[in-house]
Amino acid sequence: MRALMFVLPLALLGCVPEDAPGPLPEPIEDACGASALQTLVGQSAKRLEVMRFGQPVRIIRPGMAVTMDYSAERLNIEINEAEMIARVTCG
Repeated sequence: MRALMFVLPLALLGCVPEDAPGPLPEPIEDACGASALQTLVGQSAKRLEVMRFGQPVRIIRPGMAVTMDYSAERLNIEINEAEMIARVTCG
């Protein structure tokens, strides 16, 4: 019985397909283009009303519930209590 405990894991290693996916690739830094939009920081949130974006955008206001999932292509724009753009990031 003890021998089976050592042999079974080794036998299972042979069941892993050779083309098994490897580690996930690192996300592309600034995939959402946030670095090009840093000039928005400090401006009124009203500025966003006339802007169009080519990627998913999430506007986050104080106290707003947001999901914790990460999407490198999604643009996050954080608005502070004074209705000013406080932060522009990917995620």
